[in-house]
Amino acid sequence: MSDSDSGVSSLIKRITRSMSRWVVIGGVLAVLGLALWVWGALHYVYSTGERAGFVQKFSKRGWIFKTWEGELAMVNLPGAMPEIFYFTVRDEKVIPSIENTMGNRVVLTYNQHRGLPPRILGDTPYFVNKVRVVVDGGGPPPPVADASQH
Repeated sequence: MSDSDSGVSSLIKRITRSMSRWVVIGGVLAVLGLALWVWGALHYVYSTGERAGFVQKFSKRGWIFKTWEGELAMVNLPGAMPEIFYFTVRDEKVIPSIENTMGNRVVLTYNQHRGLPPRILGDTPYFVNKVRVVVDGGGPPPPVADASQH
């Protein structure tokens, strides 16, 4: 083996080692970037709100990552087709509240998180954090008479 062959061989080894190092560094940076993105998306609330209706479906599902998913049927007028609000529950303390109020009219308070990886942390971006049963039918309060008009 000549000196030129061993020089080329050592150059190829150095290049391969250098490329391997950059591939590993790139992979680690990609994983850290994804973890930072998910953390940020979970801690930043895009919107918050409430939806009222009847929980018609609530189940724990998923192949690897099991999440609690539900459907809230929102009916504005009797006899009208309900609009379905799909939601996810991550808080273990909220799960029994939803299970115990199925069939009753409820108000779900939720936070919307945008930019989460799909199907890992839940099927929807809407994460319910509070459940309240509507006792009085949930209609608007009666109008208050203005005393100055008498």
